[in-house]
Amino acid sequence: MRSVKLPRLVPSRPVPPPPAAPGDVLAAAEGLRVHLGGRPVLDGVDVEVRAGEVLALVGPNGAGKSTLLGALAADIPAAEGSVRIHGRPVADWSAPELALRRAVLPQSASLSFPFAVEEVVRMGRAPWAGGDREDEDEAAVAEAMARTEVTGFSDRPFSALSGGERARVALARVLAQRAPLLLLDEPTAALDLRHQELVLRLCRERARAGDAVVVVLHDLALAAAYADRVALLRSGRIAAGGPPAEVFAEGLLSEVYDQPVEVFPHPRTGALLVVPRREP
Repeated sequence: MRSVKLPRLVPSRPVPPPPAAPGDVLAAAEGLRVHLGGRPVLDGVDVEVRAGEVLALVGPNGAGKSTLLGALAADIPAAEGSVRIHGRPVADWSAPELALRRAVLPQSASLSFPFAVEEVVRMGRAPWAGGDREDEDEAAVAEAMARTEVTGFSDRPFSALSGGERARVALARVLAQRAPLLLLDEPTAALDLRHQELVLRLCRERARAGDAVVVVLHDLALAAAYADRVALLRSGRIAAGGPPAEVFAEGLLSEVYDQPVEVFPHPRTGALLVVPRREP
């Protein structure tokens, strides 16, 4: 019997998403419920993430902010409801396709091997390997390192960095990925005042360039200054959503945080300032 030689099938490269128009919904959750450790963490959450905007997830500890971010990233499965990225259910995307559409910054970054800083940032280019835009790797890595101010220690081991330096390197990796949807979990937590402002300016610049940015924040003043919209979470639900000027009301924030607060405009910029109410 004569054998027939079959052609070798070469898997096709995932196709990058087309440019989004301002206002396009790049991620959305509808009726989202998530259980972790046998208990409900999110309970009926609806949220949209739009191109050209910074959406800040705020709320007290345990409100479900990081879980919502993880669900939007397709890293945490939904018990009920749906999550869509670029209009399709997250389960319909392969891992390589997702990597071209969203970049995720977790709360903490750790590596088991002594990779140099530049090598860590270069990991963000992995989704583009073998594709048409692979020739952008050098420029993407160099730009991301410069924007996050880590170029000066590019040869140092990641494990030898301070917490704030690691956080900026991890952000550089996300920026180098050049995905149109950025999901950042507490990117300012380990940073000093200067670099907190740097990170939020980068978020705003990416949004102005057409990307969609979701950022978990505890600093309500930062959220008020840089976010286009905020989602205020309480006990796994969204207590309020909209522009900071509409959501950041003294009564609502005092109730949600169980802490009296004062909200007033900055005397020069007009951006809202949120501070705990303290007795003289």
